[in-house]
Amino acid sequence: MGDAGPVEISQALEPGDLHDIQRFKYDVYVAEMGRYGSIADHDNRLLIEPDDATSHIFQARAAGRLVGTMRLTWGGTEGALTQRHIEQYDLEGFLGAVGPACIVIGERFMIDPALRGSDVLFAMFCTYMGFVNQRRIQLVFGDCEPHLLNTYLSLGFRTYTRNNVNSPETGYLVPLVIVAEDCDHMKKIGSPLASVLTDFGGDCRVPANIADLLAGGEAVMSQKMLTKETFWSKLQAAVPKAGLSDVDLFTGMSKEEIEICLDKSVSIECKPGDRVIKKGNVAKNMSMVLSGTLEVRDGEEVVALLSAGEMFGEIAFFLKLPRTMDVVAATDDVKIVSFSESTIRKMLEAHPDVATKLLFNISRILCTRLINANKHAVEDEGA
Repeated sequence: MGDAGPVEISQALEPGDLHDIQRFKYDVYVAEMGRYGSIADHDNRLLIEPDDATSHIFQARAAGRLVGTMRLTWGGTEGALTQRHIEQYDLEGFLGAVGPACIVIGERFMIDPALRGSDVLFAMFCTYMGFVNQRRIQLVFGDCEPHLLNTYLSLGFRTYTRNNVNSPETGYLVPLVIVAEDCDHMKKIGSPLASVLTDFGGDCRVPANIADLLAGGEAVMSQKMLTKETFWSKLQAAVPKAGLSDVDLFTGMSKEEIEICLDKSVSIECKPGDRVIKKGNVAKNMSMVLSGTLEVRDGEEVVALLSAGEMFGEIAFFLKLPRTMDVVAATDDVKIVSFSESTIRKMLEAHPDVATKLLFNISRILCTRLINANKHAVEDEGA
């Protein structure tokens, strides 16, 4: 974890500030994460987007050096919310409930790689919530990759839609929302933002139909959203005719040991065509198929099929390399469970015996896959 020293967060108002941020965006999103290459200015190493002109852009600087940035698109600014926002964040119902001036979308949160895991991100969120309070904004939208879901849930974000983001540029993202004046919820989950958001008491503004608006969020599950027993039972139900202990990844484990493995995992329901992994992405999460079929694609070519019990994402997970293939849901019953790199690392520290069993089973799965690949190669040569 890096130490930035004193960090100053301010709105980027000068042309030079915006130029620095667009260069920073290029370095993070295009060069590091392999995203938005089709719209980037590669000659000048800039990522310039139309939303930059109508949004509030903030910067975090340490000793004058840019170390973080975020873009806030507020519906109270004329023309700021576009059809792209409405579709990507599934906003129609929310707009009908509260109107555009009560909605803000936070995007392009970026931290200098050396400072990820430091308090810079939280400081930026505190500035964000100040922006929200000053304008009495009710709904705060964003999205995240599945392996970051528990972090965002801890801040007070909630899932709300089955229409997760799925594009060639971004890969698979989960839309999220904070109900800004629902202080009871923020305090209940112990959100560190609870002390930052203003408690308006009897004057608090929470949409009357908020439960209905959030109802679609069960397509993504985490133990931070449910009790351990509910999460466990839902995962068991996801594997037809077999308990999780019968799936290769958990061979030889007790129910208690499997629960330890799943403690910080995330379960996701996917629609046909959902690009669960994007080639070139740098995320390090590894996933197991609970049900349904996924295609492993190299461009338009389908090179493998994945079914219940099989793993994917292990190359990036173990070798810390960018994703080598796309993985796309092929049927309408796809459910996966995802493990982040930090989850496995913490398991190794707290439950080394369980982690050893898990990693041994992963090794068996990968060895079996290698044997089958060699077998098919020999058969193809002899054909």
